[in-house]
Amino acid sequence: MTSNTIISALCKLGELMNSLGKKDDWPGFEIGITEDEFNSIDQIIQTVHHRNSWFTENYVRMAFASWGELLTEQNLKNWIASYSVKDCEHKIGIIMAGNLPLVGFHDLVSVILANQRALVKMSSDDNLLMPALLNVLYAHCPDLKNRIALVDVLEDYDAVIATGSNNSSRYFEAYFGHVPHIIRKNRTSIGIVKKNTTDKELKSLGKDIFSYYGLGCRNVTKVFFEQGFELDRFFSAIYDYNGVVNMNKYANNYDYHKALFLMNKEEFLDNGFLLLKESEDDFSPVGVLNYEYYSSQEELNLKIENRKGHTQCIVSAGDVPFGKSQHPQMTDYADGVDTLKFLTELN
Repeated sequence: MTSNTIISALCKLGELMNSLGKKDDWPGFEIGITEDEFNSIDQIIQTVHHRNSWFTENYVRMAFASWGELLTEQNLKNWIASYSVKDCEHKIGIIMAGNLPLVGFHDLVSVILANQRALVKMSSDDNLLMPALLNVLYAHCPDLKNRIALVDVLEDYDAVIATGSNNSSRYFEAYFGHVPHIIRKNRTSIGIVKKNTTDKELKSLGKDIFSYYGLGCRNVTKVFFEQGFELDRFFSAIYDYNGVVNMNKYANNYDYHKALFLMNKEEFLDNGFLLLKESEDDFSPVGVLNYEYYSSQEELNLKIENRKGHTQCIVSAGDVPFGKSQHPQMTDYADGVDTLKFLTELN
């Protein structure tokens, strides 16, 4: 099985995900599956929120569409071109998180393109979408059935890629420290807003804050405002995202932290669907956005440098563009660790 064979199958899967992400009708047999099979996956997209209420149809389709854009022949060939793929076939355990739809899919694609075997332990919060997509992948490349296994317990592995929290990472280190591994911890993202940041950019920043209800490591949970920036401009620009408060879990988090701030007599700003709190903390709970002011570029640079260990990405005019934090490219590796390099250099 060659890389070209795998890439071809992934491209077909990408076409399907693009169609489902855009909520298109079945495009025909050129998609590689029947209309009934297409509708079956579409039904999972519509109902998966019954299993995990954070996985609303809108955001699941958003994840599908993002992958549909990535899984193209040019993207995949350009991605692997600089790596030396060996015919070694190590068994790679993948422990997937479940905070966002298909959040572990990048690791799986990396493993199969690196010519390795994947032992996938899905999160119980996201265990419906992946099997449905794998069935489509197998239809285009049956040999991949022998390269991918969904498991309940990781056994007989040569290396591990595990994604979790700071707490779970300690257990991962204890369990998997004896083999080559990538173990990911808590990370979050920050935004930088200057006085000349446009209203359009501020509105796009809202997407970085509210997409997936703020649960991803690429969601902005902390904003640095240049001294003198008028916060009313920010509140006005993000108003169109007020619908997030109609989601029960989001609303419960928003109400809980509002009550907590009031009881503790902490100062905060409130626009009816987001609490803005001046704080040095970067991690903020759902429904809350932390912020700080900075007075000079030197001060900002120091603040950013001190946060390197837990910053996933920076959203600004000069870094990740406003509104694009949840649309990473294949080379935007989680925690900055090159997954393909790790996989292709295994002995």
